[in-house]
Amino acid sequence: MPEYLGPGVFVEETSLRAKAIEGISTSTAAFVGPTRKGPSGRCPALLTSLVDFQRIYGSLADLPIAGPAEVKRNHVAHAVQVFFANGGRRLYVARTRPNRTRTLPTPADYAAALATLQPMEDVSTLAAPGYSARWVSDKTAWEAIQGQLIAFAEQAGTYRFAVLDAPPGVTLLEVRGIRSKLDSSHAALYYPWVTVANPLAGTSARQPQTLNLPPSGFLCGLYAATDIERGVFKAPANVPIQGALGLEQTLTQAQQEILNPEGINCLRCFQGKGNLVWGARTLSSDPEWKYLNVRRTFNYLEGSIDRGTQWAVFEPNGEALWANIKRTIEDFLYNEWKNGALMGAKPEEAFFVRCDRTTMTQQDLDQGRLICLIGVAPIRPAEFVIFRIGQWTSDRPT
Repeated sequence: MPEYLGPGVFVEETSLRAKAIEGISTSTAAFVGPTRKGPSGRCPALLTSLVDFQRIYGSLADLPIAGPAEVKRNHVAHAVQVFFANGGRRLYVARTRPNRTRTLPTPADYAAALATLQPMEDVSTLAAPGYSARWVSDKTAWEAIQGQLIAFAEQAGTYRFAVLDAPPGVTLLEVRGIRSKLDSSHAALYYPWVTVANPLAGTSARQPQTLNLPPSGFLCGLYAATDIERGVFKAPANVPIQGALGLEQTLTQAQQEILNPEGINCLRCFQGKGNLVWGARTLSSDPEWKYLNVRRTFNYLEGSIDRGTQWAVFEPNGEALWANIKRTIEDFLYNEWKNGALMGAKPEEAFFVRCDRTTMTQQDLDQGRLICLIGVAPIRPAEFVIFRIGQWTSDRPT
């Protein structure tokens, strides 16, 4: 409180409103993997276009490493291109450390590159384009890199989501076997790979006219575009894959009926509609986290509330603080409900916030704890749209 030592008129400014919570970004992605050049071992720069990437990390040309064409493919560069082509706007690229043996980076190299992304709090989606191509030649490295991606996304307080690729050319039985070893609500698996026109065709006789690329680059761009245009609560599915000429494998409805219940998100080709993302499930065995838009919506809500209530730390832990926090969170959730992110015909059906003596014991207060209980009703996608139609006679009254 200010001191008043002499007579006079004193005017003070005070806040009569609850503090506002600003929603965190959900459209910033990060890719991890080898590139032709560029910095490694430090925090990467933010990229907003393919030109930015090429200036820092080099061209789309094959990597200068030994091995067959598929091993040398510059998957990260191609993923950056399709990321921006599919609506992505902000991207970090964590380059793995180059080695003198001209071989692919090791899992330890990927772990070191992931560590450089740790300070980047705005990263919400994560991928390592091209890692799954090692499934044939080095399953141990493939499994280790995939596990690192999931573990990085699951770190508490980071609010990230990993986009995983099925290996190229695998059968339904093989991709189901891969899926059976995974269980995470912070990751999704996509199958099959996407066929595109080769931007390097004509530069060399060794370059084919088309390429098969991992789907993660496309999906990260579509995640960002959907978040910007509709909101994070909208499942990034039933959307066209820009730049796709086709798919490595053509899946039928019968095949998807096998894969979809197991949480394998299919890319499908439909006559007259093109190549579409036709799945929106996580890899979680918990039914509560079956849909990836629910997981990402909670990431958004939790991250926004976390970063928007830091002001409360070390405030006097009493009724005034509890009421202020309750109003702050209620105002934020009300706006989310108005925007369509939550279920319910009225706010009382969409969410509740409690922060009072019913959520805290005296022991909690003695130990400096403030506990706020929040419940929300998230929107789930209409995965199965059913119309029931029966015969009706024209003279029967309605």
